[in-house]
Amino acid sequence: MHNAKYMSADEAVKLIKSGDRIYIQGSASIPEVLIDALTRRGHELRDVTLYQAFAIHKRVAPYCKPEYRDSFFVDAFFISGSVRDWVNEGYGAANPRFLGQVPALFRDGTCPLDAVFLNCSMPNPEGYVSFGVSGDLAVSAVETAKVVIAQINPHMPFSYGDPVIHISKLDAAVHVDDPLVEFPTAVPTPKDIAVGNYIAEIIPDGATIQIGVGGIPNAVARALMDHKHLGLHTEALTDGMLPLLREGVIDNSQKVIMPGKSVATLALGSRALYDFMDYNEDIIFKDVAYTNDPFIISRNPKVMAINSALEIDLTGQICADSIGERQYSGVGGQQDFVQGASRSEGGKSFIAMLSTTGKGVSKIKPVLTPGAGVVTTRFQSNYVVTEHGAVDLRGKNMAERAHLLISIADPAHREELERAACKRFGYAFLRTAPSLITREA
Repeated sequence: MHNAKYMSADEAVKLIKSGDRIYIQGSASIPEVLIDALTRRGHELRDVTLYQAFAIHKRVAPYCKPEYRDSFFVDAFFISGSVRDWVNEGYGAANPRFLGQVPALFRDGTCPLDAVFLNCSMPNPEGYVSFGVSGDLAVSAVETAKVVIAQINPHMPFSYGDPVIHISKLDAAVHVDDPLVEFPTAVPTPKDIAVGNYIAEIIPDGATIQIGVGGIPNAVARALMDHKHLGLHTEALTDGMLPLLREGVIDNSQKVIMPGKSVATLALGSRALYDFMDYNEDIIFKDVAYTNDPFIISRNPKVMAINSALEIDLTGQICADSIGERQYSGVGGQQDFVQGASRSEGGKSFIAMLSTTGKGVSKIKPVLTPGAGVVTTRFQSNYVVTEHGAVDLRGKNMAERAHLLISIADPAHREELERAACKRFGYAFLRTAPSLITREA
């Protein structure tokens, strides 16, 4: 058994003591069995810090209960649904940091780790296990933590690259049979498809793409099926990429960084995606400090970074992590890829969103909602795309930007936005030529 230290989950978590700091692996691979065992010790533990990042949950985290408020403290680099209410109620806290910079916090001791909880694949013939769908922060956490505890899970695919460790290096291994979270493939709506088509028209053949998660990213992927020689260097590998990979649209032939290989740091999708990844040498998972390094990203030509937003103001300030003062998610890799794309030869970044919320509220606003966080500043915004068109803010002054953004707002809200822009920018807004609008529905 390659000197594996197998034991029960309850035995494994006895390695944790009060005051410890633990990183809990995320993506679609939260180690639920270990978390349950740790929670069962809640009555005897105090001041245990739980670091978390991007994760898709099966349930609300069991330690997010009033009786454990002095036992466990959630310190979140990204707010997932499993802890969102708990953090917003004040029992945990958001830790603002670009995701690609978090590994440095572990490595330089700013956020020291006593332990890490992993969810790993079955060992290969040489005894190595893979972190599978979640390299991101887990790579640096394993490198720096004093104690490494892992679930050994037959449902976890074996991915190549950084997230691999020999099973003998684990301080505790717990065999589990725990299916991974599957993120349903979002079927694009007609509005999503319109957004996707606008973006795909601007993306050239030979581009290196980064696409996020959801209906609009899937619509973009569908619209790219007639492209040629695309490359993939992304944060999240999703189901939307599967057809492009299977049909050879993504062949990575024109990349400078790791040509011939698709590069990601986490995966989020269906079982079909996880099976496609399993022992696939054409897909390489890397530490998020590598995938999200803007200077590495920029070395690829024609980087196309496609991300989303919750709202944007008329000057181009982009909020993607909060709804007013309520923390909803985190900055993730948006800013890393926006910056990387801006430095790439021929690169472009896109903020893609529907023009209104499900309740009909405009996402394009005169000013951001009080308390909203700015993820991408107005000094960095490039293309903004809604179902009504795509506009390029690069090189445009405030008054010009207002005209462009109003042109892709929901028609029912344009008059209100024009009044606000006129009040804010005065004669500069009135004299700005409508011919600035480069693309309109």
